[in-house]
Amino acid sequence: MAGPLAGIRVVELGVWVAAPAAGGILADWGADVVKVEPPAGDPARMFGRMLQIASGENPPFEMDNRSKRSIVLDLTTEAGARVAHELLADADVFITNVRPGALRRLGLDFATVAEGNPRLVYGLITGYGATGPDADRAAYDVAAFWARAGLADLLTAPGGTPPFQRGGMGDHSVAMTLAAAVCAALVARNGSGRGQLVTTSLYRQGAYTVSFDLNTLLLTGQQVAIGQRETMGNPCMNNYAAADGRRFWIVGLQGDRHWPALSRAVGRPDWLTDERFATARARAANAAVLIGALDEIFAGRTLDAWAEVFAEEPDFFWSPVNSIVDVLADEQFHAAGGVVYVPDGDSGQPMVATPADFHGTPAEPTSVAPGLGQHTDEILDELARRRGE
Repeated sequence: MAGPLAGIRVVELGVWVAAPAAGGILADWGADVVKVEPPAGDPARMFGRMLQIASGENPPFEMDNRSKRSIVLDLTTEAGARVAHELLADADVFITNVRPGALRRLGLDFATVAEGNPRLVYGLITGYGATGPDADRAAYDVAAFWARAGLADLLTAPGGTPPFQRGGMGDHSVAMTLAAAVCAALVARNGSGRGQLVTTSLYRQGAYTVSFDLNTLLLTGQQVAIGQRETMGNPCMNNYAAADGRRFWIVGLQGDRHWPALSRAVGRPDWLTDERFATARARAANAAVLIGALDEIFAGRTLDAWAEVFAEEPDFFWSPVNSIVDVLADEQFHAAGGVVYVPDGDSGQPMVATPADFHGTPAEPTSVAPGLGQHTDEILDELARRRGE
């Protein structure tokens, strides 16, 4: 169960979430990831206290740092910098989200590191990009991904205030992008024999996330309208509430295919010939009336009762609006591999799995997140053996 990246050595110099999450993905896929931390540790080690988790656990840190080894180095000292360069000298990958200016001051910028190891794939996550006036500007994903890239605005109800992002949304998204890019660069190295600098940013990731809207504006000058539930132009693409207050989403994107199934499910086959609703254009023109009628009908049964009705219509697509409690109780979430058990002594800790499975080279986490500097002596001994000492 070594995984597709077995034998790949990764050095991670990351803080908070973005780079550690990328390193965590690579570790889940079988890479040997050495996490370089300052004497005070990755600040993400404080997440548990910040979230006031009474048990003393730190679930966000565990998620992104399982299966890694931790070494403490003071990179501002000559000795610490020397060990860092020694680690990188025979590494396959370097992952970091430290700002470019700080990396240059530490002598850990791509140009410097590549001199000592031209085969190194150097993966850099920035807030706003590697060039431009804000290239060295500090950023968290709430700023660069959520606010500046347009997500918060697009998800703000007309007249409302911007919603708050959940923790690490942009970070985990950009981490998956960097992990994929690093793997692509490793493939390229197989042919050329040389590594390369691979960069991505929270800003670019946010813009790509809303590229449906952004590319429409770019090509046509038009903005896609932000829908309101009560007047959605396609009432078959809307959310509704059942009698027990549980909400669900109907996803009838193709009107000709999905409208008949919806009409039959709610017991109104007569709507198929009703001139107000018979065509997509008519349904859009009379959306408020139709949505109001659907609201009344759906309020007549519980969601479980509706689920039985919906199951009779193969062309009726829908989903419950789950809470995260519902997700953990969902049989399909577990059947699809949503939880992985991470070895912890004689037991296993259930954690959320990274969202990819390798059926030819299966991978699984090997350990919970390391303690600060837990493997410092072990890693230093390995370096000494490589030097022949």
